[in-house]
Amino acid sequence: MIDKRKTWHETHKESLTRGQRAADVMRNGMGSWPFVGGFIGFMIVWAAVNSWALANNAWDPYPYILLNLFLSMLAGLQGAILLIAAKRQDAIAAAMAQHDRDTNVKSKEEIDLLMAINSQQLEILRELRALAGAGIVRIDAGAGA
Repeated sequence: MIDKRKTWHETHKESLTRGQRAADVMRNGMGSWPFVGGFIGFMIVWAAVNSWALANNAWDPYPYILLNLFLSMLAGLQGAILLIAAKRQDAIAAAMAQHDRDTNVKSKEEIDLLMAINSQQLEILRELRALAGAGIVRIDAGAGA
């Protein structure tokens, strides 16, 4: 029987809403070199088509007002999406910090318990040595051999 426990990350991923997952996917896409390269390529194609290919019938001639409108809308949308994703990352970091704190508190309790047991064992050893020194109890190192 294999004990397959879910990690904190798996549990957290399952609790995300569709919108939160979409924001993460978009953030990861917009924050990548392929996106930047594709976006620069799109703007170059837009300018080339409107400046040279459709010189007399361009739908957005220089100074590319329609392109500027699209870029402004994209910037506004990207800003909102990145803020949503950043807010989620902060929530994840806070949850992980709380999880770490809970783990540390539990570990401290277990260490304190082990230290108490160790102290009791040391006290028992001192008592045994005192009794052996007084001749009441004989400690034989070779016993059981």
